Amino acid sequence: MNDMQKLLKISPDKLKAFNSVLLDPNSQVMKDFLAVVAKYGTPKEINRKHRAARKMDNLFKLVEAKNPDYIKDLNWLIEQRNKGAFISVADYRKKVWGDTAAVRKMKFKDKYAVTLEVSALQYFPWVRAMAEQAIANQTLMPGRYIAVRNMKESEADGDLPAIVAALDIIGASFVETLDTKGTDGSNPHLGGPATITGYFGGIGQPNEHALQWLDEFLYYYTNYGVQHVLNFNGGTILLGFLLHRLGVDIQFKISVFFGADNPYNALWILTMAKLLSRDDGTSPLIGFNWSNSVNNQTMELTAEFRKALGFEKIVRFEHHITEPQKSIVIQPYNRRAELVELADHVANIAAKHEGGDPEVDVTRAHQSDILDYFREKKEVIESGDWDNLQLNYLDKVAACNHSAWDLTKAGLSFIAARNLHK
Repeated sequence: MNDMQKLLKISPDKLKAFNSVLLDPNSQVMKDFLAVVAKYGTPKEINRKHRAARKMDNLFKLVEAKNPDYIKDLNWLIEQRNKGAFISVADYRKKVWGDTAAVRKMKFKDKYAVTLEVSALQYFPWVRAMAEQAIANQTLMPGRYIAVRNMKESEADGDLPAIVAALDIIGASFVETLDTKGTDGSNPHLGGPATITGYFGGIGQPNEHALQWLDEFLYYYTNYGVQHVLNFNGGTILLGFLLHRLGVDIQFKISVFFGADNPYNALWILTMAKLLSRDDGTSPLIGFNWSNSVNNQTMELTAEFRKALGFEKIVRFEHHITEPQKSIVIQPYNRRAELVELADHVANIAAKHEGGDPEVDVTRAHQSDILDYFREKKEVIESGDWDNLQLNYLDKVAACNHSAWDLTKAGLSFIAARNLHK
């Protein structure tokens, strides 16, 4: 370390100043934050409500009250899981390599296992369609799912509790997108393309909307057991850190819409995560979704200080491998080859599939479109796109399986739904 680098050392008095703001009983921003939390009780009470809401019996009661037809599909999923209808990891590897003695002796790099991720799981009926396909074709159910649907709509028709229950049944993690996400009219001065430059600073949660996001998170945390949500604003990221620091066991992932696209961007977020981590080293930041523009070198460099900060096993790098055909990136977009290059030496990566393989997606009558996430269910059905959107989703699952195949062919490991693929 040279003399210039020594100038970067942060003195204890800087931390003292930070603590003075956090602990100031007269600080209005801290009082407002704590007032929202207090609506739901103490941290212990909030966690107790969450655990009760997440119990399978409670989730089934919520489904029964809102959409009883879903119960038979949940029971079917339990039955298929219990009888071992899904392909095992060992058998999947044999499917890729053939059942030879050489393959049986292969040592796959489990330390660097890639989490198979799909976005967005918008509707509960897609779960059974996906599972039936996995059983029929002996393919994989991903280990991680994202939803970007209107939460109130999903709550009202029973999809929300049914999906939470289904993913607990199969052993997969699940991330929700709250309705307080900047596209809810929070900025009254912005509209569509005519005001696009107004969004260059991020869609955001201006003014009082950061606390509304916190309130909404705690509502779904305590009533539906939703533990993981997307986060894409500097203010709500800080609120998530503070809430976890209080003792509430929430978790979040930083969205691709946050625009993290270089190691220094990641450094300041991970540094704050470390500063506000609990004494046991845990942080609510469990997923870091990179911008589409990021390259392998950025993830390799960030992995160095992620490990130095003690977050290698805590903060997952979530990287888009495929994207929808419309409204988000220039196509064709496919980062699978780069993933295979990265996955043999950078740990804790999720391969996120938000579109089908481009050569498949482009042939569909309705090509996948990121704007489909913001459509009302009623409008989707009336337009005749209900089956089209399910096909788009199943194409994403197929793309995820394509990545699993290529990883396996390279001697690498994956994480699929843990309770199904053992």
